Amino acid sequence: MKLKKITWAIGGRLLFVLCIVLFAFVFAMFQGGFVSWFIFYTLLPFAAYSIAFFFSPISKIEAERYIQTAQVRNGGKLIVTVKLTRPSQFPMLYLLIKEKTQSEVLAKHAGNELKTIKLVGFQKVIEWTYEIEHMPRGEHALEGIEIEVSDFFGWVKKTHFTPIRQSIIVYPNVTDMIYMPIETRYDQGTAASPFTIVKDTTMATGIRDYQPGDRVSWIHWKSFARTQTLRTKEFEDRQSQDLFILIDRQPSEMFEEQIELTASVLQAVVRHQASAAFLSLGANRFYYPAIQGEEHLQKSMFHLAKVTPDLKQPIEQVLPTDPAMSTATSVLFITGKLTANWIDAIPKAAKNLRVCTCFVVVKKGVKLSKQDITMHQLARSRGMVVHVLSQDHFANAFTEVGRS
Repeated sequence: MKLKKITWAIGGRLLFVLCIVLFAFVFAMFQGGFVSWFIFYTLLPFAAYSIAFFFSPISKIEAERYIQTAQVRNGGKLIVTVKLTRPSQFPMLYLLIKEKTQSEVLAKHAGNELKTIKLVGFQKVIEWTYEIEHMPRGEHALEGIEIEVSDFFGWVKKTHFTPIRQSIIVYPNVTDMIYMPIETRYDQGTAASPFTIVKDTTMATGIRDYQPGDRVSWIHWKSFARTQTLRTKEFEDRQSQDLFILIDRQPSEMFEEQIELTASVLQAVVRHQASAAFLSLGANRFYYPAIQGEEHLQKSMFHLAKVTPDLKQPIEQVLPTDPAMSTATSVLFITGKLTANWIDAIPKAAKNLRVCTCFVVVKKGVKLSKQDITMHQLARSRGMVVHVLSQDHFANAFTEVGRS
């Protein structure tokens, strides 16, 4: 139905051009004189071009898009090049090129950057490069390229859309952090250690057959030289307390900073060959029981790139019933505002809780309100460690906790 309306509209424009030519000819025939015929002959080339333009298809124009920035971080720059290739050199006055997107955030942020006018003439290849500064975090889908062209006076207009769907993932910023485990148990004692790894690689107790996922540094090369079979060293288990990272997804002014801190913590854990569980509760639940490598880290970063502050249900109802926290013993809670509901819900959910550290993200230079101070004191009275962080202190978050 929509296609028929478009066809009738374009056909009506052609009929309009023919009527103009016919009217000018009849006027010249009946009026006579130099001026009347001059108007007709002046109008004739433009009308002829409009008729030829009507029969020139723009659906054969090929559109390509190249995203030049491999990975975009929150606040970074996106550079995109659009290339249009025409099948012929039929002269055209201009092309109005629009980048279509379903992301309302991107459309609002980019504004007029997503469209341009290019003078064409006889060119067969038209290129357009646009840049968008300060890209907002999230997943932004580019649907395709829409082109619009018309004749000299706008008598005949044509529009064509070429679907080219591509997704742009804008990841959160990451701060390089000095990582120190919050709690590590070796054998029966409790001690602070600069590493939290599953195996103590200083204590090899034997060898076994190689399994996919074993580290190269664990391979027993002497055995491989003798038997030409890959074998892996076995080490004494270290009973280390893995970290359980929990993020607050309730609406907050500091939500973007919370995401950045969470991403930084996850990267620091992986870079130091440690392990951490990660739970994110909201409209969609995301849980990873053990983030130990780059693959796990990338999946978590992908989640953090798209996540929104959409936790609407009361946390005291959601968290205690979540099975992921039932075995957590060392919880790192990242929030923008510590509330009594969270203080009550975390111990109820984590039955075996030994240590709970709260990273409360605040704006630089902003003083805590009396209500916030009261909540922090309440948390400390329950045995929690509360650490207030502004964005410029993310790098030393763990070391400052260790000194507190």
